[in-house]
Amino acid sequence: MPKVSIVVPIYNVEKYLDECLKSIQKQSLKDIEVICVDDGSTDGSLDIVKKFADRDKRFTYITKKNAGYGDTMNRGFDAATGEYVGIVESDDYIHPEMFRTLYLTAKQYCCEVVKSDYYEFTTTQKKKQRYINTPINPQYYDKVLNYKNCKDLFHFKMNTWTGIYLRQFIADNDIKHNTTPGAAYQDNGFWFQTLSLAEKIVFINKAFYHYRQDNPNSSINSKGKVFCMCDEYAYIESFLNCHENIHDDLYSIFLVKKYYNYMYTYGRISDEFKIKFLERFADEFRAPLKDNLLTVENAGAHIMQMLRRIVKNPAQFYYEDTIWDLQHRIVDLMLKTTKIHEKMDHSVLHAVRRV
Repeated sequence: MPKVSIVVPIYNVEKYLDECLKSIQKQSLKDIEVICVDDGSTDGSLDIVKKFADRDKRFTYITKKNAGYGDTMNRGFDAATGEYVGIVESDDYIHPEMFRTLYLTAKQYCCEVVKSDYYEFTTTQKKKQRYINTPINPQYYDKVLNYKNCKDLFHFKMNTWTGIYLRQFIADNDIKHNTTPGAAYQDNGFWFQTLSLAEKIVFINKAFYHYRQDNPNSSINSKGKVFCMCDEYAYIESFLNCHENIHDDLYSIFLVKKYYNYMYTYGRISDEFKIKFLERFADEFRAPLKDNLLTVENAGAHIMQMLRRIVKNPAQFYYEDTIWDLQHRIVDLMLKTTKIHEKMDHSVLHAVRRV
């Protein structure tokens, strides 16, 4: 049995894939298996995978018709045989010590989940990266956590690829990615399930994962797929409804997380879809507000104020938000113009003085 199985979801990433797979191949933890799942790529991605599999017996691959990220991840996890399972997105890359450090930490604490910090990076012009802390507070590093002793867990950075997961824990709890065809954000459900069900989760104050920000095909750069986030949170709600033992503890937390992700989606989608999205936003939060499932105590005054505005009149919220945004843009433009004129005036004055 390998110590860690690494699942790599692949779809038309030939530009980045070689760098990704080489970083996995260089792991100091040698007892790994790498499961590349090609989701019907139409570029040269599969050829790259085959070359790695030919040279390194630890690399295997699965090919299938395009069915989306969730289906791809489930196929990879189902094929895994390792003690733990990790994820590396095919447009990212990792540090050589990543899986060795995560595995040793998991064994030290006998935990189901171990996660680390990460880097965000871009390579559009000159490579830039910044360090991102996964927990919201340093006090949470190197401690055994679960949602019962740390409700802040659900406010940590949302990702699935900085960590490893005990495969038996995943299997015993039937934890799956949502499989809506063509959808995005299907890591949200997996993330929520693992944090909800794990008894022992440990975060370490080291970064190994390099998370790309400038892949134009990434879901983080997509302005389409208007209701994909809604589908994902319906999936999470269905999970909670099937787990009565945790439902009451986590439902308000789920609603707050849903609010933040809906606002994130609202800010990203094209203007032509914003009112329609807000109407669905309002429909889904109307009952929780009426039933007092969200209150100032568990959501905060700002969230409650925003939700009441959206639920009362989605179109009015959109127009007020648009006017507010335009006002701020005008102010910013005026400030920039003033600074330009000040520089010009200074340059003219300097020239006059020289004469």
